[in-house]
Amino acid sequence: MRAAVEQSALPIGTAGADEARRDRVELLNQLDDYVLPRLRSLDAPLLCVVGGSTGAGKSTLVSSIVGEVVSRAGVLRPTTRASVLIHHPQDARWFADNRILPGLARLTGGVGADEDPGQLRLVASDHIPAGLALLDAPDIDSVVEANRDLARQLLSAADLWLFVTTAVRYADAVPWSLLQQATERGTSVAVVLNRVPVDAMEEVRADLAQMLMDQGLGQSPIFAVLESRLDEHGLLPYTEVSRMRSWLTSLAADAHARSTVIRRTLTGAIDSLSGRASTLADATQEQADAADGLGSTVAVAYQHAHDEVAEGMSDGSLLRGEVLARWQEFVGTGEWFRQLDAGVGKLRDKVSAILRGRGQGVPTAELGEALHTGVAALIASHGEAAALAVARQWRTRPGGAELLAADPGLAGVSTDFDSRVQRLVREWQGEVLELVRSEAGGRRTTARFLAFGVNGIAVMLMLITFSATAGLTGAEVGIAGGSAVVAQRLLEAIFGDQAVRSLSAKARRRLLDHVDDLYAHERRRYDDALRGLSVDPDSADRLRAAVNAVKDAR
Repeated sequence: MRAAVEQSALPIGTAGADEARRDRVELLNQLDDYVLPRLRSLDAPLLCVVGGSTGAGKSTLVSSIVGEVVSRAGVLRPTTRASVLIHHPQDARWFADNRILPGLARLTGGVGADEDPGQLRLVASDHIPAGLALLDAPDIDSVVEANRDLARQLLSAADLWLFVTTAVRYADAVPWSLLQQATERGTSVAVVLNRVPVDAMEEVRADLAQMLMDQGLGQSPIFAVLESRLDEHGLLPYTEVSRMRSWLTSLAADAHARSTVIRRTLTGAIDSLSGRASTLADATQEQADAADGLGSTVAVAYQHAHDEVAEGMSDGSLLRGEVLARWQEFVGTGEWFRQLDAGVGKLRDKVSAILRGRGQGVPTAELGEALHTGVAALIASHGEAAALAVARQWRTRPGGAELLAADPGLAGVSTDFDSRVQRLVREWQGEVLELVRSEAGGRRTTARFLAFGVNGIAVMLMLITFSATAGLTGAEVGIAGGSAVVAQRLLEAIFGDQAVRSLSAKARRRLLDHVDDLYAHERRRYDDALRGLSVDPDSADRLRAAVNAVKDAR
């Protein structure tokens, strides 16, 4: 389960992702800091974490329980910098290494001015019984975020939480939210009501006991400490902490009692793992779904672009305007359309006579350039539309806006898109030329072939590639002035019906293949961005499998 939690990632800003990230860190910390080390070492000393609100007097209380100053106290906040762990000298081996709290660097010796929350200061003292360790944690409501986070982490590492509050702050919301969490996770809790005025002791203690009862912590011991003057060492009077000290000492001395506390907390922590890991699994599934949604948006946009290009290649729209004007120059408007008016069927018989001698003066370059421009515009416009569609939809989807902000170039086509389109069309036109050369074979010396030459025939093949079916009927003569019909009949006169259909199909397929490659290149930018999120689609399944494995093992 620990491995599955660590491998889970929540990079996308889905609803609840921030809370899920915090829960993931807390779950991982509790596995590392408490559950796994405690399972491996059930006989290790009981760790009592002393935690509470700012100004509750935790450090003074810890030093007073031990009987010597072991943790710094003061009026400035926050006073606790590094966490302080006090243990009996013979228990040093349990805490010197990374068995628990592996993320905290170890310090030894006196209090230093440069301590920080990333450190754990170890203090060995003969005044604390073997089998017990006290950990003075930072304030749970500290003004320093790192202190608050560490306090929560340390509380999750506790066999026993000694919750310290005061007569003034015992009902504050922050500590009670943590007490509720402790209840849910089965942590053993004892409560210290500190700095209680004599005349308020009975009323405040009774109210606190009722609150604990309502919280499900009615069995938790309550220790009340009167508001007292500190001695010359800054410690509370012994009478105020003697009951608490005796309780902790007897707990350390009684192996059975100590084991009961440890096992109760450990069992509660393991019980909580299933629900917390399952919740994390749901959150990681949302991440995978969000990533799939972003990816699907890209796929749909570029599939639509492909379909639009395919439609534009067959609806006759490319055979109008400049292309039509150049085509009419190419064939000689009057004579060709008089032949069409007389009947398309007569065209084949007269094509050789009309074309003979015209081949060298045919303006193929202008027609080819007009086709080039039209095809490039068709491909570029739909590629740009796809990029804009992706950007528009990503801005409304979890994670999409962040990806666009990280790489603004994703909001449009790639920087070399236009040059790639131009190169694509030129390459395709070259391939069409090769198709004609290959198909021509021995026909290159025929009158029909010589009338237009390889370039002219290639241009006509391109022209009929953009007709509705690459095999128009007489009813479709009206499309773009019948230009595709004329080109088709000319090529049929040279190659025959079947060869023309095959050539036009190959030319069309090759152009669409090039378009697919171009759009795939554009899509990879988005795919790379999504891969950079490191969303693991199998993460949720691994977490759920781990939950079931833990249940089965128990």
